[in-house]
Amino acid sequence: MNKEWSDLNKSMQKQIKRKDSYDMGIKILFNLRDQLMQVLMDLKDELRRNEFDAIPFVNAKGYHSKTAAYSIWHIARIEDINIHSVIKKDEQIFFLKDYQKRINSPIITTGNELVKQQIADFSKQLCLDELYSYIIEVKSSTEEIIKDLTYEDMSRKFDDDTKDYLRSLNVISRDESAAWLIDYWCDKDIRKLIQMPFSRHWIMHTEAILRIKNKIRK
Repeated sequence: MNKEWSDLNKSMQKQIKRKDSYDMGIKILFNLRDQLMQVLMDLKDELRRNEFDAIPFVNAKGYHSKTAAYSIWHIARIEDINIHSVIKKDEQIFFLKDYQKRINSPIITTGNELVKQQIADFSKQLCLDELYSYIIEVKSSTEEIIKDLTYEDMSRKFDDDTKDYLRSLNVISRDESAAWLIDYWCDKDIRKLIQMPFSRHWIMHTEAILRIKNKIRK
């Protein structure tokens, strides 16, 4: 893992565990997310459109076995679902702003159920400009909501009603490769969600995209 991102992530996790340093922890979180988003924005200028669909590690196991376009979709969908449907319990940006149509996506899920060539074929269908608009809007929306959360909110947990609500939205595939996500998210408190979908998840997929870029540019 990139040392600077790793250090920021570790510091953030430590700070949000204590009330007297909670606000600083949130500032560190936003700094980390800004750095990761800047990498994605730079890639939009650096990569050709077909390179966003490239899958050079198609048979590998790990985050780098995807495409850059898929990874951006996956980051944004997971964050949108978590911040709006799990934490805020309001409408996802994806539905509110009609992003399925705008992005030209055949799915509304996180994409966990897709494998190998399915990922590449899915990526080719996406409107890249709208995909970027989506992740930018999701990131901004997430941070506005987090700003309103207090230290006491961090220990808030979720019940079976939240799990049932997520299932009713059909935003998580019922395939075994994805269905586990509902329990995984809802068995955490808000602090732990911040530590994964809103920070570490970004790091892992951004690093995977950079690995893909380096492979296809050799």
